[in-house]
Amino acid sequence: MAFENPSREEIKTILEQTGNIAVVGLSDKTDRTSYMVAAAMQDRGYRIIPVNPMAAGATILGETCYASLADVPDPIDMVNVFRRSEYCTEVAHEAVQAGARILWMQLGVVNMEAAAIAADAGLTVIMDRCIKVEDAIVRPVRS
Repeated sequence: MAFENPSREEIKTILEQTGNIAVVGLSDKTDRTSYMVAAAMQDRGYRIIPVNPMAAGATILGETCYASLADVPDPIDMVNVFRRSEYCTEVAHEAVQAGARILWMQLGVVNMEAAAIAADAGLTVIMDRCIKVEDAIVRPVRS
């Protein structure tokens, strides 16, 4: 059976019920897409938890960066992945072990094995979508 992302209405509900987002592959470089997207999501009220072994112990967006999802001491609602597709299988296993509810692979990131691992463990899976764009569509800012 072919993979299908949740509907926009389902994505809206997911985002409304999400608080802590662990961002795997979050860069400490402000010109990187992962940083810009995470900063935008933080501005929208989400708590961003940086996960990047190359920056573990550093502070990114005012939060301590962890080497892996297993090192994060707080509950994780969503794992947002900014890694190449071939690394997502391992991330899916870690997301399941961490007790996350959602595995979100960013725009351009597709891994069917990772999706199956997460879905089989009861996680909602979203692939090849930008969380910042989806959040702006389903939760527009009202002035």
